[in-house]
Amino acid sequence: MDRRREQDVNDAATRFAETLADSYRVVYGQAAESAERQQQRAREFSELVSSNLREQTESGRAGAQQLSEQATRQQEARRALARESVEAYAEFLNTAFSRYRSGTGRAAESAQQGARALADTTTGLLGTAAGAAGATAGATAGAMQSAAETPAFPIAGYDEMNVEEASKRLNDFSAEELRLVRDYEERNKGRETLLEQMDRKIRAT
Repeated sequence: MDRRREQDVNDAATRFAETLADSYRVVYGQAAESAERQQQRAREFSELVSSNLREQTESGRAGAQQLSEQATRQQEARRALARESVEAYAEFLNTAFSRYRSGTGRAAESAQQGARALADTTTGLLGTAAGAAGATAGATAGAMQSAAETPAFPIAGYDEMNVEEASKRLNDFSAEELRLVRDYEERNKGRETLLEQMDRKIRAT
């Protein structure tokens, strides 16, 4: 009778150990998949930011380069954090299995600690990724708006033109474009003939 009871206890302990091992494997797999998804999203976001930055005008390139470098550093930091979290959790699982061999009570307690650690790690990763994405997206929007608000000069090679050549290019311009060219002429060469001609055209529009 005692042998049968002992065998039943051993069988129950074996089934419990197998169930617990399966649970740990599932948790570990979910943690690894979550980390991979975070890395994939970070890569996609970084590629989107880089694509948008390449479309900025010359005046915004310095700020865009700094923003790209910042996004890269944030991506590397998130990867390092995810890698360290997975490694730390794997080490915890190994320790938990070792403790289980010394008693089922200790193994159950370790499982509860593991679940809390996984929840904290996942929350931290999501918070870090959301914060970095918000900061990077805000900086990108600011750079794009600044570039969009800067009007382009309407006459290419204007500085190399004489008065006659420049005058021929003014006929089809709007009042806003004429004012832009006039301001530039007044700040630089200050040719009175051109300034008077542009003033007449602006008044006529």
